[in-house]
Amino acid sequence: MAATDKRPFSLSGFSDDMLAGQRLVAGFEGTTLNDDLKYLIDTLKVGGIILFAVNLEHPDQIRDLCASAQAHAAACRLPPLFVAIDQEGGQVARLKPPFTRFEGNPSITTDDQARHFARITASELAGIGVNMNMAPVLDVADGVTDSVMAGRAFAGGPREVARLGGVVIEEMQKNGIMAVGKHFPGIGRTTADSHIDQPWLAADPAEMETTDLVPFKTAIERDVAGIMLSHIRYTALDPDLPASMSTPIAKTLLREKLGYEGLVMTDDLDMGAIRNHHVMDQVVRCADRAGIDMVLVCHKGPDRKKAVESFRELLETSDTHRKQALCSVERILRAKARYLCRI
Repeated sequence: MAATDKRPFSLSGFSDDMLAGQRLVAGFEGTTLNDDLKYLIDTLKVGGIILFAVNLEHPDQIRDLCASAQAHAAACRLPPLFVAIDQEGGQVARLKPPFTRFEGNPSITTDDQARHFARITASELAGIGVNMNMAPVLDVADGVTDSVMAGRAFAGGPREVARLGGVVIEEMQKNGIMAVGKHFPGIGRTTADSHIDQPWLAADPAEMETTDLVPFKTAIERDVAGIMLSHIRYTALDPDLPASMSTPIAKTLLREKLGYEGLVMTDDLDMGAIRNHHVMDQVVRCADRAGIDMVLVCHKGPDRKKAVESFRELLETSDTHRKQALCSVERILRAKARYLCRI
């Protein structure tokens, strides 16, 4: 099909297995359409996959991998897949040469530089069949010399981060790649790494309003396709749960107060911040209650299956959970109809 031939998708005829599976973005091992990747698609019926170094060899191989995954999804009568990657530039850039090497957000200080990064990156991602970039980072690290995000955030205060992040989002999406702003509601002032354990931040909500939230407000104005929730526990907003499981943060703040209607997803649930403190069925139950559309499980293992099974079990629990699943999958399908086509 031509790139402009958008195929509509409807919830009509969706099984409960499909409703559950579409809410997972999963990682896998291998560089081809192997049994593991087939299992994610035809058995778990995942909504998306995410690529890491273990999946990437050279442009032709990546292109074939993405195309074969999409073809398998089509053969299974599933919507096309989100194919995601973290291509921020600098410290976090999964694609290596011959793909263009950028120094990362700290080196981007002008709109032209932000536009150039986004345009080239979008072109290269589209050329290999990747349709979603887990970028830009919208965290504000200004004034925190040991911020965990110092090497990945745009330099300057909230207005600078908002301006540059907004340019990246607009340019990326204008060129057909979904942008995912992260890590809501902002981890720029944290010093601990959520890959290892669960940080907490006793930030005043009024202060967050004029700092951390400013870039996300701009992202929403620019119609960012997705927003990723952090695994940080913001004790003034929710004393018990991290943002990636929190109703006050994901539903009350992001959905209701800021009015965001796009995709909301968690950061990787394999991180120590979650794995060390919560089990998968609890995470899924809290995410569903918070109105979170998709969860990420980025490594091969039983948690991928457990996440889908947990979403599936919720569908049988109450009409409230079924209504949430329908709302989330409708958002997922809307994004796919807007950005994706059959390959």
